[in-house]
Amino acid sequence: MPCAGRCDEPIPVIRGDQVLIGTDANDLESRPSPVPSPNPQGREECVFRHIREPDRSTIEGYRRTGGYDGLTLAVSELNPAQVIDIVRDSGLAGRGGAGFPTGVKWQAVADASGAPKTIVCNADEGEPGCFKDRAIMDHDPHAVIEGMALAAYATGAPRGFIYLRYEYPETLGTLQRAIKEAEEAGLLGERILGSAFDFTVVVRRGAGAYICGEEGSLLNSLEGRHPFPRNRPPFPVTHGYEDRPTVVNNVETLASVPHIVRRGADWYRALGLNDLAGTKVISLSGDVKRPGNYEVPLGLPLSTLLYDWAGGTGSSRSVQAVTMAGVSGGFLAGEDLDVTLDEPSIRAKGSFLGAGGIMVFDDTRDMVEIAHFAMEFFAEESCGKCFPCRIGTERLTERLAGTAGPTNLTAWLDEVNDIGRTMKAISACGLGMAAPLITESLLRYFPERVAQHVAHQARD
Repeated sequence: MPCAGRCDEPIPVIRGDQVLIGTDANDLESRPSPVPSPNPQGREECVFRHIREPDRSTIEGYRRTGGYDGLTLAVSELNPAQVIDIVRDSGLAGRGGAGFPTGVKWQAVADASGAPKTIVCNADEGEPGCFKDRAIMDHDPHAVIEGMALAAYATGAPRGFIYLRYEYPETLGTLQRAIKEAEEAGLLGERILGSAFDFTVVVRRGAGAYICGEEGSLLNSLEGRHPFPRNRPPFPVTHGYEDRPTVVNNVETLASVPHIVRRGADWYRALGLNDLAGTKVISLSGDVKRPGNYEVPLGLPLSTLLYDWAGGTGSSRSVQAVTMAGVSGGFLAGEDLDVTLDEPSIRAKGSFLGAGGIMVFDDTRDMVEIAHFAMEFFAEESCGKCFPCRIGTERLTERLAGTAGPTNLTAWLDEVNDIGRTMKAISACGLGMAAPLITESLLRYFPERVAQHVAHQARD
């Protein structure tokens, strides 16, 4: 899967019969730019609103288009409760996968006892097929910093951490320069903008493990502990970093906040379609003509993104399937490709939007092989804390590889389904709960190919 390949290219695509990081000059119109292109329909954006401006990664470039105006407004004219009200009324929810309402999380931390409180930016972008957070941090780092400062002001947190994926070394330098610029401008540190508000931010590099994207594992890693998921309750809003109240928000979530505070909750809500609030950045890759990051209004039809915006497969081949939530949401195929990009629509099909990574597979791809790649990734990245995930991902990998399991189709299906049900019921975190969606969706959409796979195993 993409995260197992090279991490020095901005856009994952499929090259030949392998899923790698890179670009394919034979299949693509040109090398995709790491800076997101404007969406073809000219729809109003939030996160990407000014990301294409010259020198956007510098504080001068950021402030030219209203950067830090939201923080200035909050500190000079709004009290913390008013900032939380704006964020809550906007309908902004976590963009890292969980989708928890941001304003509700901030309110819980503001109300919690214990100090010092902490803001943690989850920048451990390890989901295969997701590369949106890297683009935001590389080209609009001050938006993330301002979003963290607004969260700190709203909740009373004096300290913040950006937990950065280890495989993003160039992004580390960009963030550190941006933090230094903000400190020198009086926008971080003590007595921000001449007020009594203090807030500092430091960057901590991740441990190089997929599981560190899960907030409990992230917090344990940040504290120098083994990155196992934490039992919940208690939740991070009351017992987070150092067992104190902590906000953990994704990069995209935090980068949305400055625009929302400046322009208002109603403005953000109106960006969505069909009464859905706001936008979502989709990382699109695979067998598609124009891969890249697209900021879409929630509720946009998937077909519009795939064909009108991204140009389809770019060949005579048809779209056979797509993954959702990177690979954590399993596959969508057939009539179920007729969904809109929002959680209610996609969950109705047995999947979820999550962090917004979508990989496209045309009709030349062997979906059993693709499922095997995905499950092998989960088996490699399982932290091993709980046996359902540790053992279950290995057993499912073996069965998808054809190296173990029954050779009778009915017995094979019963065993794979039983493993999946057990994993979903008692795994300790989302990895073990999500991995069976790969096999569930494979069986749902491609039963004939699965039957061929088992029959071939029986002959061998």
